[in-house]
Amino acid sequence: MDAIERIHEFDRFGSILGLERMEVLLEKLGHPEEGLKVIHVAGTNGKGSVCRYIYEALCENGYKVGLYTSPFINCFNERIQAEGQYISNEELEAYTAVAVEKTEEMVREGLASPTEFEVVTAVAFLYFAARELDFVILEVGLGGRGDSTNVIKKPLISIITSISYDHMDRLGNTLAQIAGEKAGIIKEGVPVVSNVEQREAAAVIAKTAYEKGCRFYDATKLKYGIREESAAGYKFDMEIYGTDYSGVELSMPGRHQVENAKTALIALELLRRQEVIKVRRDWLYKGIKQARQPGRFEVFLKEPCLTQTEAGEGPCVVLDGAHNEAGARVLAETMKTCFPDRRILVVTGMLADKETDKITGHLLEITDQFIATEPDNPRKLPAAELAKLLTKQGASCTIAENADAAFRMAAETTPPPEVILFAGSLYLIGEIRERLNHV
Repeated sequence: MDAIERIHEFDRFGSILGLERMEVLLEKLGHPEEGLKVIHVAGTNGKGSVCRYIYEALCENGYKVGLYTSPFINCFNERIQAEGQYISNEELEAYTAVAVEKTEEMVREGLASPTEFEVVTAVAFLYFAARELDFVILEVGLGGRGDSTNVIKKPLISIITSISYDHMDRLGNTLAQIAGEKAGIIKEGVPVVSNVEQREAAAVIAKTAYEKGCRFYDATKLKYGIREESAAGYKFDMEIYGTDYSGVELSMPGRHQVENAKTALIALELLRRQEVIKVRRDWLYKGIKQARQPGRFEVFLKEPCLTQTEAGEGPCVVLDGAHNEAGARVLAETMKTCFPDRRILVVTGMLADKETDKITGHLLEITDQFIATEPDNPRKLPAAELAKLLTKQGASCTIAENADAAFRMAAETTPPPEVILFAGSLYLIGEIRERLNHV
C-alpha cells in the first residue's frame, strides 16, 4: 500500500472539526510545526489564489518557502510544495509512514483517530520542518477555528480573503456565523488582513481582531485602477499605505483575481514594513505575474484538440471550479468581460451537497447551451437531475454520463462554439484537465 492509499484510509473517519486529535498527534511527532514561520490564510473563496501570489512572490525573491493547499487538481503531491517543487513520492512515503505510526499508537491508546486532512497536515509539517524553510504559507482546509492548520499558535500574519455561503452544515447558516469560524485563525497580537465585503461578516472579523489586540487592515478600503483586462490577464495600479504599486500584471483573469492579488500585496507590504521580508519590486512583480492556479479560470487559447471553428482554429477552453454560488457569480462576470458576444458552450458537473440551483442560475447568465455530466465522486449529482434543473431554468441541455463522454460531446458540437467552459466541481475540472494534457 502506497502513501496516498494509506492516507485515504483515514477518510472513513470523515471530516471532523476540532484540534484535540491534531494536538495529540503533533505532540507524538515532536511538534514539527513549532519552528515554522507561518502566513495563515482562510476564506470561502480566493484563499488558494492569495496563497499562490504570496508563495510565488517570496520564492522569486530568493526565500525558501513552503505551501500547503487543497484540494489538488491532478496530483496529490500538489498539496504540499516547497521551493517551487511538489513533495516527492519518496518523501511523501517517508513522512506518511512516520505520521501513520503515531496515529496507530493513538488508536491503541484508546484515543480518537485523526482524520485524513489531519494526517496530511501532519505530513506537511514534518516535510516543512525538515526543509528548514524561511516561510510556510498555510491554506485553511475548512472554516478556521477547528481546522487542523489552526494549531499554529503565532503566525506572522492572518489573512481572511472572503466570506460567503458554503459548508453551512458545519460552519453556520448566517454570514456572521461563518465569519466567526473563519476568524478563529486570529491570534493574540498578530496582524490581520481582511478583504470581506459583507458588513455583518466584516464586523465579526474586526471585533475578533480588536478583542485579541491585533492590528486590523481592511483591504476593502484600498482602491485600484484597472489598466487592461482580457482572457490573458489583467494589469492594475494601486497604492498601499503610501507605497506605490503601479503596473501590477496578473496572468489569472478576473476582477476577483485583482482583489486576491490586492490582498496578497497588502500582506507582503506589511511584512516588508515590519522588516520580516526584504523584496525587490521587479522580482515581486515577476512572482505575482507568474502565479497561476490550475482549474481557476484557467484559459487554454484556441485549443486544437477540440472542434474547429469557422476560422480553422480550435475554440478557447476555460476550466473553472466554480463550486459555490459566490464562485459561480464571479465566473459569470469574468466570462462576460473576457468573452463578450461569443458563442459559448458550458459543460458542467456538480456535487449533490452544493446549492446547485443558485450555481446554475449564474451559469445561465453566460449561455443557454449546456452539457450536463458527473464528476467521478460518490457525492456527485446525477447528470439527469442536473440536466432537468438546467432545462427547467431555460437551458438547452444534453447529458453525458462522465467526463470523457462530455469531452467528446463538446468536441463534436455543431455549430462549433467559440468558447467551451468546463465549470463546477473541482473533481470534474481535474478529469478534464488531465484529458487536455494528454490529447
